[in-house]
Amino acid sequence: MLVLKLERNSYFCTPLNENQKMKKTALNEIHRQMGGKMVEFAGYDMPVQFEGIAIEHETVRHKLGVFDVSHMGEFWVEGPKAFDLVQKITTNDVAALFDGKVQYSCFPNGKGGIVDDLLVYRFNADKYLLVVNAANIEKDWNHVVSQNSVNAKLTNASEDISQLAVQGPLALKAMQKLTSTTVTDMEYYTFKVVEFAGVPDVLFSTTGYTGSGGCEIYMPNQYAEKIYAAVLEAGKEFGIKPIGLGARDTLRLEAGFCLYGNEIDDTTSPIAAGLGWITKFTDGNDFIDRVLFENHKKNGVSQRLKGFVMQERAIPRHGYEVADADGNVIGHVTSGTNSPLTHEGIGLAYLDKPYWKEGSEIYIKIRNKLAKAVVTPPPFFEM
Repeated sequence: MLVLKLERNSYFCTPLNENQKMKKTALNEIHRQMGGKMVEFAGYDMPVQFEGIAIEHETVRHKLGVFDVSHMGEFWVEGPKAFDLVQKITTNDVAALFDGKVQYSCFPNGKGGIVDDLLVYRFNADKYLLVVNAANIEKDWNHVVSQNSVNAKLTNASEDISQLAVQGPLALKAMQKLTSTTVTDMEYYTFKVVEFAGVPDVLFSTTGYTGSGGCEIYMPNQYAEKIYAAVLEAGKEFGIKPIGLGARDTLRLEAGFCLYGNEIDDTTSPIAAGLGWITKFTDGNDFIDRVLFENHKKNGVSQRLKGFVMQERAIPRHGYEVADADGNVIGHVTSGTNSPLTHEGIGLAYLDKPYWKEGSEIYIKIRNKLAKAVVTPPPFFEM
């Protein structure tokens, strides 16, 4: 069978320890042949860029590009109690799903924080696919297993699946050439199991992590090279390019998407992270930490995640302090970059309450200087 995804920590990663061996996706050698600049990410040897982050970023925004995201993790949850387990361990309302629907969610950790964010795919009432972030696969798997008091059937298929993310406004039009099943009219966050590039039972999902539309395609590892070649050929007339993890990070930040390890982690509440929309307090949705998160929603939190745009030439970075006009620290930057599209410094930061309002002036501490910025809700580009 197949699998699915959502992304995590930026491509600047903690080095492997001496006992770990770097993993490779089924497309590793092809990436090298295509000139990919390889780096370690989440224990995998992955391409950070091919032609360059800026040109790859703009290609996805205006045309289409293809990412290898085969390092993501996939867990099957099956059986008559599958729904009960998924409802318990995720904050979104699984009861709202129907066959062929995908849902963004997160795992609460029982201490007011987040184990990981993930996608939930519903195949039927007794079968779900959970797609988790690459760097958290082992942690997530252990968490799911530890919560499985209902004896649902669990399968960690992470090592068996390859995944491509074909992203951009022309992605579905190009991919339609590879399947007889209509995919160009698929609604956002839905999926179909189709024959694709001559390969049966491929999972085709209208999800992504760029803000520019497109799809994610899941297949057994043995078909990865064949499908990758077919995707590049089908997209040639539309200007497709291979895209690395560097542009994946700038694209998701420009769209305002959270990155695990930056915006969310084991200490952050989804309410503070602006993820109240995936934290549903509906009847019967008795997930882990529900009472605590309801309290956060009702009584508020001390800081919230907000977007900002620099008002002078400066690039904000993860970990920089945020201050008021007098230099008093009021928060910290979680992610920042120079937008390849707008050529402005942009970022996300946790800020104290008085500075949550759009248009609030804040200052980023960069090398002991205060650089002015304005609180601005993402996305930081015209959708």
